Amino acid sequence: MNRIGFIGATIVILLAILNSTMFVVDQRQFGVVNQFGEVQRVITQPGLYFKFPPPFQNVTYLDKRLLTLESRDIEPLLTAEKQRIVIEWFVRWHITDPLEYIRNVGLDSDAGAQQLDRVMRNAVQDEINRRTVGEIIARQRDSLMADVKSDVTKAINGSKPWGIEVVDVRITRADYVASITESVYKRMQAERQRVANELRSTGVADGEKIRADADRQREVIVADAYRAAQEVRGKGDAQANQIYADAFNQDPQFAEFYRSLGAYKESIGKKGDFLVVDPASSQFFNDFRKGFTPAPAR
Repeated sequence: MNRIGFIGATIVILLAILNSTMFVVDQRQFGVVNQFGEVQRVITQPGLYFKFPPPFQNVTYLDKRLLTLESRDIEPLLTAEKQRIVIEWFVRWHITDPLEYIRNVGLDSDAGAQQLDRVMRNAVQDEINRRTVGEIIARQRDSLMADVKSDVTKAINGSKPWGIEVVDVRITRADYVASITESVYKRMQAERQRVANELRSTGVADGEKIRADADRQREVIVADAYRAAQEVRGKGDAQANQIYADAFNQDPQFAEFYRSLGAYKESIGKKGDFLVVDPASSQFFNDFRKGFTPAPAR
């Protein structure tokens, strides 16, 4: 029984030792074999590999994929005209030389991200200091990102290369600080209010002008219509008078009698009308006194 236990324990120990000598590198990683703190070899191809068991040799892994680093510090930066703006950015990078990376940066991706963040902040600040707000936001945004990428590439490929490649740099936000943004919004609001008031006053003036012109045209139209009506009325009255004159000339006595009837109608033609006169001596009732004799027919 003791022999079987010994054999079983031996097998377990051998399996543990064998397991500690094997490691797997997948396609997303670099495998780095370290021996007493020194890099012995770097494995770039995926597969199953062997090493000496700890503590003689250990394996660390570095990420081979394309990594993204976003800005962590959003402290305001000064532009060329001394305006304080907030810049947010991100950079895409990956490890190209694991040995150089370990020697000059660190043993994991976080170390590279921390140092790359520092270099990016310095490069962004230098490029922002050289440009105005208008150039940063609109006119030179592409050249700004290209110059930042160039500055970062020079820094990581200096006398001690980092073993990484910066693939892309992007500015995601360029904005004034909160206090300046608020004042800008207030100025914009005041400007829009001024334009609105100007348009409103212009509209009121144009409305008054249109109304005045319409009133003038109305007066002209009414005056022209009244003049035309008076002309028509005058012509009608003239024709009527001519007709009356022709008719009255045929029988003057009848004409006089007809006028008297009209006067009677206007004076006492309504209910309640009365005159205080002497019929015997008044000329108003002369036709009643002498009567009417028709003129002989012609």
